[in-house]
Amino acid sequence: MNTSKNKTRSVHFFNEAEEKIAGTLHMPGESTDCGVVLGHCFTCSRHISIIREISTVLAEKGMAALRFDFSGNGQSEGDFSHTSYSKHIGEMEGAVGFFAEHGYTRFGLAGHSMGAAVAVLAGARLKDVSGVCALGGRMAGKESAPFFGTEKMEELRRTGRLHFESRGRGLELKENFFTDLQKYDLRETVRNFKPPLLVVHGDQDEIIPVENAREVQSLNPDVDVEIVSGANHMFSDPDHRRHIADTVANWFKNRFEAVPE
Repeated sequence: MNTSKNKTRSVHFFNEAEEKIAGTLHMPGESTDCGVVLGHCFTCSRHISIIREISTVLAEKGMAALRFDFSGNGQSEGDFSHTSYSKHIGEMEGAVGFFAEHGYTRFGLAGHSMGAAVAVLAGARLKDVSGVCALGGRMAGKESAPFFGTEKMEELRRTGRLHFESRGRGLELKENFFTDLQKYDLRETVRNFKPPLLVVHGDQDEIIPVENAREVQSLNPDVDVEIVSGANHMFSDPDHRRHIADTVANWFKNRFEAVPE
C-alpha cells in the first residue's frame, strides 16, 4: 500500500473543564467514515511508540486514527494532580465527539495500560462502538498499592496527597484519584461488555502480569485475547510493535466491515 498519501496533522478539542486537549490525526489517502481513538498510558503521551505505530498502520489500512494526550500530560492543558479515570473517560468521549463533528460515523477505541482501562470504561458507556482494543491493561483488578508501594500509600493516608517521579517529572496525585477509581469495577465491566473487545498483552509484562489478560477470557469468553510472546509492558521491541500494529489494525478493519455505513 502506498503510505505516502497518508497524512497527519495536529488537532485539538476541549474537555469538560475547558482545557485544550492536544491530538494527532492520522488520515488515510482515501476518504473514510471510520476512525479509531487511541489513549496512552499513565504519565505518558500520545507519542509513545506503540500508540504512534498502531495509528500509522490504521491509516495505511484505510482508517483514520486520533491519538491524544490526556489532560495534564504531553501537550494538553491541565494540572496532572487533577487526574482521574472519570476525567479521562470524558476526554476519550470528547475525542469521539471530535470524530463525529468531522463526519466520521463509525468509530473504535484503543488504549495502552491506564489508557486501556479508560477505553474499556468509555466503550461500555458509548453507543454504537464498533470495537475496543486494550493493550497491556489491568482488566481484572484495580489495586493501586502494588504500583505505588506501601510507603507512598501511607503518605496518601496521612496527607491526602501522594508524590512520585515518572518520566523525568515530579508529579502529585490527590486522594480524589483513588476515590474516583473505586467507582469502577473493571472485572464486572469486562464480564458484561457488549462491543467487540480485543485484549493484547505481553507475556513478559513487568508492570501488569499477563495473568490479568488470561483472566479476561474466563470473565467473558467472547473477548479476543492476543498474548505476545516475549513482549514487555511498553512493547519496546520493534518486531513486537509491528506485529501488534498489524494485528490491531486488521482487527478494527474487520469490525468496521461488519458494521454497515
